[in-house]
Amino acid sequence: MLNPEMTDEDAANAFLSKLMLDTNKEQSDTGPSYGGVPYVTVVPSPGFCVKTKNDSGQKIFINVCHCDNVPKPKDITEDELLKLLDSDDPFSFRVPMSLGEPHAETDKSGSGCTVYDIVVNTQFLEKMKTSEVFKAFFLSVSMEGIEDKYKTTIDRKWIILKNRKSIGTLQEHNVRKQSKPVIMDMDEYGSPHGSIGNPLIQEVEKKPPTKEELRARGEEPLFRIIQEPPVGHPEFLVAEINLPKVKLTTSLELDIGEDRIFLQTRSNVYYLDIYLPYNLIQEECGAQFNKKTRILTMTMPVQPLS
Repeated sequence: MLNPEMTDEDAANAFLSKLMLDTNKEQSDTGPSYGGVPYVTVVPSPGFCVKTKNDSGQKIFINVCHCDNVPKPKDITEDELLKLLDSDDPFSFRVPMSLGEPHAETDKSGSGCTVYDIVVNTQFLEKMKTSEVFKAFFLSVSMEGIEDKYKTTIDRKWIILKNRKSIGTLQEHNVRKQSKPVIMDMDEYGSPHGSIGNPLIQEVEKKPPTKEELRARGEEPLFRIIQEPPVGHPEFLVAEINLPKVKLTTSLELDIGEDRIFLQTRSNVYYLDIYLPYNLIQEECGAQFNKKTRILTMTMPVQPLS
């Protein structure tokens, strides 16, 4: 517990200084790490390539790649997946993946095209090769992720190339070895809200979910994202999520991806899945839940510009 004599600003500064990346840290003998949590940089292996197009008719290719460093999803059968998709909780099955930046390439005819690399666990790729159900599910989810992140529209009439496993040069991916941050309980003395200098508040607007979506996955909570410094490329982001119906952190499932926040609660009370405009230093991200205000605060250091 924090010292009750500390001001909100002191508590926030202490919290942030603990989470921020120490640029003077040396690499360990086992490889690079942030905050003592190692990550690996991998060039994935090609799996299969999907051809489609965007809403303007431009060719789109998706390289579905694989490596052992990406976590495996839960091992379920086709029947179990179909039952989940038809249930009240269709989002309970999630596939860990790494979505890379789009890169411009040329196809076999020399025409320009846009390529996206998506990396999954090797065992799950093998499962998709033998199951059209899992393959169709994964490609639908992947295309939704690309559309959400890059504000585009992708035609769902895709073709899997027979003679090519990938298009262009596969990009490097940083894969962490720790998947989720620990959520710390805080009392009223530890709230860092509104005490990070003079940040720029970025209210995130999204299309309201339908009643059917709310029943299936829960209500989207009110939230805001703050950047510091307020101008230019940020050093870190702070997300504040209002969860008035949550009492205990044990009811929360939080996953902070490279550029994504995913949050859900037991009994489908809340559901939040958003992409961020910056890549994060995942291993340095932290979360604290204030039991008095019922606000979950996440501090997320941002990867510097190369």
